[in-house]
Amino acid sequence: MTARNTIAEWKNLDCTYDGIFQAGRNGVKSILSPLDGRSEFVVFQTGKILVTLPNSAVPVYYPLISHPFRGPAKAVLMDLDGTSIKSEGFWIGVIEQTVCALMGNPSFRLSKEDIPFVSGFSVSEHLKYCIAKYRLDADMETARKCYMDVVHRETREILEGKGRENAYMPAPGLKKFLQRLKESHIKIGLVTSGLYEKAMPEIISGFREMDCRKPYLGDPMKFYDAVITAGTSFGDGCAGTLGELCAKPHPWLYREICEVGLGIHEEEFSSVIVLEDSAAGVLAARLAGFDVIGMRDGNIEAAGLTDLVWSMEERLENILPCILGKEERF
Repeated sequence: MTARNTIAEWKNLDCTYDGIFQAGRNGVKSILSPLDGRSEFVVFQTGKILVTLPNSAVPVYYPLISHPFRGPAKAVLMDLDGTSIKSEGFWIGVIEQTVCALMGNPSFRLSKEDIPFVSGFSVSEHLKYCIAKYRLDADMETARKCYMDVVHRETREILEGKGRENAYMPAPGLKKFLQRLKESHIKIGLVTSGLYEKAMPEIISGFREMDCRKPYLGDPMKFYDAVITAGTSFGDGCAGTLGELCAKPHPWLYREICEVGLGIHEEEFSSVIVLEDSAAGVLAARLAGFDVIGMRDGNIEAAGLTDLVWSMEERLENILPCILGKEERF
């Protein structure tokens, strides 16, 4: 399914956010920013494109590389939140509860305009946005500690069967989709920008829901060929990682799961396809060198990134024919 052209709606910039590149100078043809303003594309006269991320905690420029997908696929890399498990409402609620606690105002509610900035990106970026917009009297360390306290409480209650109903629901058709990939001997990688302690209850709960009826998928850590998260958080008696700083829209989660987790290297990237529902995920996958199939119920179109995806689809079942390289549906 095709999507409307959105590059025509991108904003032309005179220079990049840091002033390093200027349109019309030193071989730069133009500098473009998508509708959400979360990235900037430096287009050179030679056709080369560099992408920078103004809101990133890590100042970077990545080349936009392309390995056009050709089915049948050797591997499918799937996003977790939104694509595999419908949980965005739950995690937005966790951000909301965090802001409530930091404000000391239990009646606080996020506004509709906040949603694109508190979903799809890393927790650090979500919290940074809330601290700035709502002028919270808290630094990032304090905000993250408060966030993790909420996460631990909510996920513990869910795993104990006491939490919110339908917090983690598998995407429609996910079980049949995963089974069909397995039957076709296609490798499956699961990718999330969430920390391990955030992601694992979601994965376990989703598989538990799908395994209410036979056939069973079993242990998700054994079912998937590789799983990658943004790492672990800092805490007393345990080491943390830098995964949160380099999560989506940075390319490293997708690059690592493919090359290290699945053993598929760049010369075979054209046989790998990514499934994503978020703008951050689309950028991450494209910067890693993979084509992307976008899910329509995410924020890809709102962010203006539909021209970066291979196609836009509404349901997983619609994707199977192109993955298998033939017109087939279950």
